[in-house]
Amino acid sequence: MKRRNFLKSSAALATVSMANSGIFAGAQQTSNNSEDNMILLTNGTGWAGIDKTASELEKGTYGIDAMIAGIRMVEAEPKIRSVGYGGWPNILGVMEFDGGVMDGSTRRVGSVGALKHTYHAADVAKAVMTELNHVMVTGDGADRLAAEIGLPKVNTLLENSKEVWLQKIKDILTPEEFEKFPNIPLAPLNSAITDPEKVRDTTVFMCKDAKQGIHAATSTSGWGWKYPGRLGDSPIVGAGFYADSRYGACACTHTGEMAIRASTSRTVVLAMKLGYSLEDAVKLAVEEVDELETGFIGPLVIHAIDNKGGHKVVSYRLDKPGEYWFWKPSMSKPEQRLSEMA
Repeated sequence: MKRRNFLKSSAALATVSMANSGIFAGAQQTSNNSEDNMILLTNGTGWAGIDKTASELEKGTYGIDAMIAGIRMVEAEPKIRSVGYGGWPNILGVMEFDGGVMDGSTRRVGSVGALKHTYHAADVAKAVMTELNHVMVTGDGADRLAAEIGLPKVNTLLENSKEVWLQKIKDILTPEEFEKFPNIPLAPLNSAITDPEKVRDTTVFMCKDAKQGIHAATSTSGWGWKYPGRLGDSPIVGAGFYADSRYGACACTHTGEMAIRASTSRTVVLAMKLGYSLEDAVKLAVEEVDELETGFIGPLVIHAIDNKGGHKVVSYRLDKPGEYWFWKPSMSKPEQRLSEMA
Protein backbone atom coordinates (compact mmCIF):
# COMPACT_ATOMS: atom_id res chain seq x y z
CA MET A 1 0.00 0.00 0.00
CA LYS A 2 1.34 3.42 -0.93
CA ARG A 3 2.23 5.56 2.06
CA ARG A 4 -0.24 8.32 1.16
CA ASN A 5 -3.09 5.79 1.06
CA PHE A 6 -1.91 4.40 4.37
CA LEU A 7 -2.05 7.90 5.85
CA LYS A 8 -5.63 8.36 4.73
CA SER A 9 -6.90 4.90 5.62
CA SER A 10 -5.29 4.80 9.06
CA ALA A 11 -5.85 8.39 10.19
CA ALA A 12 -8.82 7.66 12.43
CA LEU A 13 -7.21 4.59 13.99
CA ALA A 14 -3.95 6.45 14.62
CA THR A 15 -5.76 9.31 16.32
CA VAL A 16 -7.55 6.96 18.71
CA SER A 17 -4.41 4.92 19.35
CA MET A 18 -2.23 7.90 20.17
CA ALA A 19 -4.88 9.47 22.35
CA ASN A 20 -4.76 6.37 24.53
CA SER A 21 -0.95 6.08 24.54
CA GLY A 22 1.00 7.10 27.62
CA ILE A 23 3.89 8.19 25.40
CA PHE A 24 1.78 10.71 23.54
CA ALA A 25 -0.55 11.72 26.35
CA GLY A 26 -1.18 15.43 26.09
CA ALA A 27 0.95 15.81 22.96
CA GLN A 28 -1.98 16.93 20.81
CA GLN A 29 -3.94 18.72 23.49
CA THR A 30 -4.53 22.42 23.65
CA SER A 31 -3.47 23.88 26.98
CA ASN A 32 -6.32 25.17 29.14
CA ASN A 33 -4.09 26.01 32.10
CA SER A 34 -4.00 29.78 32.59
CA GLU A 35 -0.40 29.45 33.74
CA ASP A 36 0.59 28.02 30.38
CA ASN A 37 0.68 31.26 28.44
CA MET A 38 4.04 30.18 26.98
CA ILE A 39 5.28 27.09 25.17
CA LEU A 40 8.63 25.77 24.01
CA LEU A 41 9.30 22.90 21.60
CA THR A 42 12.67 21.62 20.37
CA ASN A 43 13.84 18.54 18.54
CA GLY A 44 16.02 15.89 20.20
CA THR A 45 19.24 17.91 19.99
CA GLY A 46 17.65 20.64 22.08
CA TRP A 47 18.56 18.80 25.29
CA ALA A 48 21.71 20.88 25.69
CA GLY A 49 19.89 24.20 25.71
CA ILE A 50 16.21 23.81 26.48
CA ASP A 51 16.63 24.47 30.22
CA LYS A 52 18.36 27.77 29.43
CA THR A 53 15.67 28.82 26.98
CA ALA A 54 12.85 27.89 29.37
CA SER A 55 14.53 29.90 32.13
CA GLU A 56 14.84 32.92 29.85
CA LEU A 57 11.20 32.67 28.77
CA GLU A 58 10.11 32.60 32.42
CA LYS A 59 12.03 35.85 32.93
CA GLY A 60 10.03 37.44 30.11
CA THR A 61 12.91 37.44 27.61
CA TYR A 62 12.01 38.04 23.98
CA GLY A 63 11.42 34.65 22.41
CA ILE A 64 14.16 34.77 19.76
CA ASP A 65 16.76 35.89 22.31
CA ALA A 66 15.63 33.15 24.69
CA MET A 67 15.91 30.50 21.98
CA ILE A 68 19.31 31.69 20.80
CA ALA A 69 20.59 31.53 24.38
CA GLY A 70 19.74 27.84 24.38
CA ILE A 71 20.88 27.19 20.83
CA ARG A 72 24.34 28.58 21.66
CA MET A 73 24.68 25.74 24.14
CA VAL A 74 23.63 23.19 21.52
CA GLU A 75 26.09 24.66 19.00
CA ALA A 76 28.96 24.44 21.50
CA GLU A 77 28.24 20.83 22.58
CA PRO A 78 30.67 18.43 20.81
CA LYS A 79 28.51 15.41 21.68
CA ILE A 80 25.85 16.68 19.27
CA ARG A 81 27.11 15.49 15.88
CA SER A 82 24.78 17.42 13.57
CA VAL A 83 25.00 20.96 14.89
CA GLY A 84 27.79 23.39 15.62
CA TYR A 85 31.19 22.33 16.89
CA GLY A 86 30.29 18.64 17.04
CA GLY A 87 29.14 18.54 13.41
CA TRP A 88 30.74 16.90 10.38
CA PRO A 89 32.59 18.76 7.59
CA ASN A 90 31.81 18.89 3.89
CA ILE A 91 33.58 16.67 1.37
CA LEU A 92 36.62 18.99 1.44
CA GLY A 93 36.91 18.74 5.22
CA VAL A 94 35.57 22.27 5.76
CA MET A 95 32.84 23.09 8.26
CA GLU A 96 29.86 25.04 6.91
CA PHE A 97 27.05 26.18 9.22
CA ASP A 98 23.52 27.33 8.40
CA GLY A 99 20.73 28.77 10.49
CA GLY A 100 17.70 30.99 10.58
CA VAL A 101 15.32 32.94 12.81
CA MET A 102 11.81 34.24 12.26
CA ASP A 103 9.80 36.68 14.37
CA GLY A 104 6.20 35.55 14.01
CA SER A 105 4.78 38.89 15.13
CA THR A 106 6.50 40.94 12.41
CA ARG A 107 7.36 38.07 10.04
CA ARG A 108 10.87 39.45 9.79
CA VAL A 109 13.44 36.82 8.93
CA GLY A 110 17.20 36.37 9.03
CA SER A 111 19.24 33.43 7.82
CA VAL A 112 22.82 32.45 7.02
CA GLY A 113 24.42 29.73 4.96
CA ALA A 114 27.91 28.27 4.54
CA LEU A 115 29.24 30.12 7.59
CA LYS A 116 32.78 28.84 8.19
CA HIS A 117 34.57 30.69 10.99
CA THR A 118 32.00 30.50 13.79
CA TYR A 119 29.43 27.85 14.62
CA HIS A 120 26.96 30.30 16.20
CA ALA A 121 24.74 30.43 13.13
CA ALA A 122 21.60 31.50 14.98
CA ASP A 123 23.32 34.60 16.36
CA VAL A 124 24.45 35.64 12.89
CA ALA A 125 21.00 34.91 11.46
CA LYS A 126 19.47 37.27 14.01
CA ALA A 127 21.98 39.95 12.96
CA VAL A 128 20.82 39.55 9.36
CA MET A 129 17.26 40.16 10.54
CA THR A 130 18.03 43.15 12.74
CA GLU A 131 21.05 44.82 11.14
CA LEU A 132 20.56 44.38 7.40
CA ASN A 133 17.88 45.02 4.81
CA HIS A 134 18.25 41.42 3.71
CA VAL A 135 16.81 38.04 4.59
CA MET A 136 19.77 35.75 3.80
CA VAL A 137 23.56 36.14 3.71
CA THR A 138 25.94 33.31 2.80
CA GLY A 139 29.63 32.43 2.61
CA ASP A 140 32.18 35.19 3.07
CA GLY A 141 29.45 37.74 3.73
CA ALA A 142 28.08 35.67 6.59
CA ASP A 143 31.54 35.36 8.14
CA ARG A 144 32.10 39.10 7.73
CA LEU A 145 28.83 39.87 9.52
CA ALA A 146 29.76 37.45 12.30
CA ALA A 147 32.97 39.41 12.87
CA GLU A 148 31.09 42.71 12.82
CA ILE A 149 28.82 41.59 15.65
CA GLY A 150 31.81 40.52 17.73
CA LEU A 151 31.95 36.76 17.21
CA PRO A 152 35.60 35.64 17.17
CA LYS A 153 37.05 33.64 14.30
CA VAL A 154 37.68 30.14 15.65
CA ASN A 155 38.74 26.70 14.47
CA THR A 156 35.37 25.09 13.91
CA LEU A 157 36.56 21.61 12.93
CA LEU A 158 36.57 19.16 15.83
CA GLU A 159 39.69 16.97 15.77
CA ASN A 160 37.65 13.76 15.84
CA SER A 161 35.56 14.97 12.91
CA LYS A 162 38.74 15.70 10.96
CA GLU A 163 40.13 12.22 11.65
CA VAL A 164 36.90 10.46 10.61
CA TRP A 165 36.62 12.62 7.47
CA LEU A 166 40.21 11.93 6.40
CA GLN A 167 39.80 8.18 6.86
CA LYS A 168 36.58 8.25 4.86
CA ILE A 169 38.31 10.07 2.00
CA LYS A 170 41.10 7.50 2.00
CA ASP A 171 38.56 4.67 1.97
CA ILE A 172 36.55 5.89 -1.02
CA LEU A 173 39.35 7.21 -3.25
CA THR A 174 41.98 5.29 -5.15
CA PRO A 175 45.59 6.09 -4.24
CA GLU A 176 45.87 8.08 -7.47
CA GLU A 177 42.71 10.08 -6.68
CA PHE A 178 43.82 10.71 -3.11
CA GLU A 179 47.15 12.05 -4.38
CA LYS A 180 45.29 14.61 -6.50
CA PHE A 181 42.60 15.40 -3.94
CA PRO A 182 40.89 17.89 -3.78
CA ASN A 183 41.66 18.67 -7.41
CA ILE A 184 39.35 15.96 -8.69
CA PRO A 185 35.65 16.02 -9.66
CA LEU A 186 33.60 15.97 -6.47
CA ALA A 187 30.14 15.41 -7.93
CA PRO A 188 30.71 11.68 -8.57
CA LEU A 189 31.34 11.27 -4.84
CA ASN A 190 27.88 12.57 -3.99
CA SER A 191 26.23 9.14 -4.13
CA ALA A 192 29.21 7.36 -2.56
CA ILE A 193 29.35 9.57 0.50
CA THR A 194 27.14 8.76 3.48
CA ASP A 195 26.91 10.62 6.73
CA PRO A 196 29.13 8.83 9.30
CA GLU A 197 26.23 8.50 11.72
CA LYS A 198 23.39 8.80 9.19
CA VAL A 199 22.57 12.08 10.87
CA ARG A 200 20.66 14.60 8.83
CA ASP A 201 19.56 16.69 11.75
CA THR A 202 19.35 20.28 12.83
CA THR A 203 18.46 21.97 16.06
CA VAL A 204 15.04 23.59 15.84
CA PHE A 205 13.42 25.69 18.55
CA MET A 206 9.89 27.14 18.50
CA CYS A 207 8.24 29.12 21.26
CA LYS A 208 5.41 31.36 22.33
CA ASP A 209 6.89 33.99 24.64
CA ALA A 210 5.40 36.11 27.44
CA LYS A 211 4.16 38.69 24.93
CA GLN A 212 2.41 35.91 22.99
CA GLY A 213 4.82 36.18 20.11
CA ILE A 214 5.41 32.90 18.30
CA HIS A 215 8.93 32.54 16.91
CA ALA A 216 11.27 29.96 15.37
CA ALA A 217 15.04 29.45 15.22
CA THR A 218 17.34 26.86 13.64
CA SER A 219 21.04 25.97 13.49
CA THR A 220 22.92 23.15 11.79
CA SER A 221 26.22 21.97 10.37
CA GLY A 222 24.30 20.19 7.62
CA TRP A 223 24.98 16.78 6.12
CA GLY A 224 28.33 15.23 6.73
CA TRP A 225 30.43 15.06 3.55
CA LYS A 226 28.06 17.37 1.65
CA TYR A 227 29.09 19.06 -1.59
CA PRO A 228 30.70 22.44 -0.75
CA GLY A 229 28.14 25.20 -0.51
CA ARG A 230 25.17 22.88 -0.11
CA LEU A 231 22.28 24.48 1.77
CA GLY A 232 19.53 22.41 3.30
CA ASP A 233 16.22 23.66 4.63
CA SER A 234 17.55 25.13 7.90
CA PRO A 235 18.25 28.60 6.44
CA ILE A 236 15.30 28.52 4.01
CA VAL A 237 12.25 30.30 5.39
CA GLY A 238 9.08 28.43 4.54
CA ALA A 239 10.94 25.16 4.16
CA GLY A 240 12.95 24.50 7.33
CA PHE A 241 11.13 27.02 9.53
CA TYR A 242 8.22 29.46 9.58
CA ALA A 243 6.36 31.37 12.29
CA ASP A 244 3.26 33.54 12.43
CA SER A 245 2.07 34.63 15.87
CA ARG A 246 -1.54 34.60 14.69
CA TYR A 247 -1.48 30.88 13.94
CA GLY A 248 1.64 28.98 14.98
CA ALA A 249 5.06 27.82 13.87
CA CYS A 250 6.71 24.85 12.21
CA ALA A 251 10.28 23.60 11.72
CA CYS A 252 11.76 20.49 10.14
CA THR A 253 14.75 18.21 10.61
CA HIS A 254 16.45 15.42 8.66
CA THR A 255 16.24 15.53 4.84
CA GLY A 256 16.12 19.26 4.12
CA GLU A 257 15.80 18.73 0.39
CA MET A 258 12.36 17.22 1.01
CA ALA A 259 11.18 20.20 3.07
CA ILE A 260 12.49 22.65 0.46
CA ARG A 261 10.69 20.93 -2.40
CA ALA A 262 7.39 20.83 -0.49
CA SER A 263 7.71 24.15 1.43
CA THR A 264 6.77 22.11 4.45
CA SER A 265 6.92 24.67 7.26
CA ARG A 266 4.94 27.27 5.34
CA THR A 267 2.41 24.61 4.37
CA VAL A 268 1.66 23.84 8.02
CA VAL A 269 1.26 27.47 9.10
CA LEU A 270 -0.73 28.45 6.00
CA ALA A 271 -3.06 25.52 6.54
CA MET A 272 -3.76 26.73 10.08
CA LYS A 273 -4.46 30.19 8.68
CA LEU A 274 -6.99 28.61 6.33
CA GLY A 275 -8.77 26.99 9.26
CA TYR A 276 -7.09 23.58 9.53
CA SER A 277 -6.50 22.21 13.00
CA LEU A 278 -2.86 21.68 13.97
CA GLU A 279 -3.27 17.94 13.47
CA ASP A 280 -4.80 18.32 10.01
CA ALA A 281 -2.24 20.95 8.99
CA VAL A 282 0.63 18.58 9.75
CA LYS A 283 -1.21 15.73 8.04
CA LEU A 284 -1.52 17.88 4.91
CA ALA A 285 2.21 18.64 5.01
CA VAL A 286 3.02 14.92 5.28
CA GLU A 287 0.77 14.19 2.30
CA GLU A 288 2.52 16.92 0.29
CA VAL A 289 5.92 15.42 1.02
CA ASP A 290 4.64 11.93 0.29
CA GLU A 291 3.69 13.01 -3.22
CA LEU A 292 7.39 13.41 -4.08
CA GLU A 293 8.43 10.34 -6.04
CA THR A 294 11.74 11.20 -7.73
CA GLY A 295 14.99 12.84 -6.72
CA PHE A 296 16.54 12.20 -3.32
CA ILE A 297 13.86 10.82 -0.99
CA GLY A 298 14.59 10.52 2.71
CA PRO A 299 13.17 10.90 6.22
CA LEU A 300 11.65 14.12 7.51
CA VAL A 301 10.49 15.13 10.99
CA ILE A 302 7.91 17.90 11.26
CA HIS A 303 7.65 19.88 14.52
CA ALA A 304 4.77 22.33 14.96
CA ILE A 305 2.95 24.45 17.55
CA ASP A 306 -0.27 26.43 17.31
CA ASN A 307 -1.43 29.64 18.98
CA LYS A 308 -3.61 27.70 21.43
CA GLY A 309 -0.73 25.92 23.17
CA GLY A 310 -0.95 22.71 21.18
CA HIS A 311 1.98 20.93 19.57
CA LYS A 312 2.58 18.02 17.22
CA VAL A 313 5.73 16.18 16.10
CA VAL A 314 5.56 13.61 13.31
CA SER A 315 8.32 11.41 11.89
CA TYR A 316 8.01 10.49 8.21
CA ARG A 317 9.92 7.57 6.65
CA LEU A 318 11.76 6.79 9.88
CA ASP A 319 11.82 3.30 11.36
CA LYS A 320 11.16 4.48 14.90
CA PRO A 321 9.75 7.56 16.65
CA GLY A 322 12.04 10.55 17.01
CA GLU A 323 12.77 12.30 20.28
CA TYR A 324 11.83 15.87 21.06
CA TRP A 325 11.64 18.20 24.07
CA PHE A 326 8.61 20.11 25.33
CA TRP A 327 8.07 22.71 28.05
CA LYS A 328 5.33 24.97 29.39
CA PRO A 329 5.28 27.00 32.63
CA SER A 330 3.12 24.57 34.62
CA MET A 331 5.76 21.83 34.17
CA SER A 332 8.52 21.42 36.75
CA LYS A 333 11.06 20.88 33.97
CA PRO A 334 11.18 20.19 30.21
CA GLU A 335 10.12 16.72 29.19
CA GLN A 336 11.56 14.42 26.54
CA ARG A 337 8.86 12.82 24.43
CA LEU A 338 8.53 10.65 21.33
CA SER A 339 7.08 11.70 18.01
CA GLU A 340 4.18 10.12 16.20
CA MET A 341 4.91 8.04 13.11
CA ALA A 342 3.60 8.74 9.62
